[in-house]
Amino acid sequence: MALTLAEAAKLSNDVLLQGVIETIVKDSPVLQRLPFIEIIGNGLTYNREATAPSAGFFDVGDTWTESTPTFTQQTVTLKIMGGDADIDNFLIATRSNVQDLEAAVVELKAKAVRTLFEDTFITGDETLNPKEFDGLDQLTDPSQELTMGVNGGSLTLDKLDELIDTVLGGKPDLLLMSRRSRRILNKLARSAGSFLETDRDEFGQMLQFYDAIPIGVSDYISDAQTVGTSTDCSTIYAFQTGEGALVGLTAPGGLRVERVGSLETKDATRTRIKWYTSLALFNTVKLARLIGVRP
Repeated sequence: MALTLAEAAKLSNDVLLQGVIETIVKDSPVLQRLPFIEIIGNGLTYNREATAPSAGFFDVGDTWTESTPTFTQQTVTLKIMGGDADIDNFLIATRSNVQDLEAAVVELKAKAVRTLFEDTFITGDETLNPKEFDGLDQLTDPSQELTMGVNGGSLTLDKLDELIDTVLGGKPDLLLMSRRSRRILNKLARSAGSFLETDRDEFGQMLQFYDAIPIGVSDYISDAQTVGTSTDCSTIYAFQTGEGALVGLTAPGGLRVERVGSLETKDATRTRIKWYTSLALFNTVKLARLIGVRP
């Protein structure tokens, strides 16, 4: 069963772990919606549908022809990510509230973990760096890629609708874009005489919707991508999440917070945040991207 980090945190009695997960999830539209599957072992091998089976009409006495889907086998391995947060023992001894100090230091490290995950979620390339997992840029099938033009172009609502329709089997669960692209979309909506729908998420933050699809903003989608001769392009992603679509993978127990304890080489106490995680795309038609979005 796939659970989001926020849902998994509710099952834990560790207050520190709950605080770390809340810090990681709070400002991340991706981690708020991306469910994770726990897997045993260091990786997952699964079959991704390549071609669908066919059907037809037959007369009485006709010879029926068999048609089965074809699959390509995919293997995804868990990657190790995380970091250590050291708290100086002198500060522990002289500060009146040790818990506040620990929470502040661990919160900073938790934000660093979130930054690493969100960046890798977009740009991760296992070929260039075997320590990281493949992100959306590598997982998107070429047949699911749209472009605003040979050298990019200005975003249009028609092209955004085409991107949404490229994700098959239902509407996307998220439209992920840069802040600049969201500003452009807001301007397009106003020019069309309407506004994007808004509502509050579970953290009380305002969330915008286009065609009832949540809009997520990522600071790790570059607005300086090169398409043709243009070097000021960006990308918009549309995807479904969950089993059968885009899903996170994690080792049993998910995100972990460990108190390593006192260090030998310096007068400090260490807390470690670690996560054995990766991404899997079970069906290529559940993810699409629009490249070449210019200002």
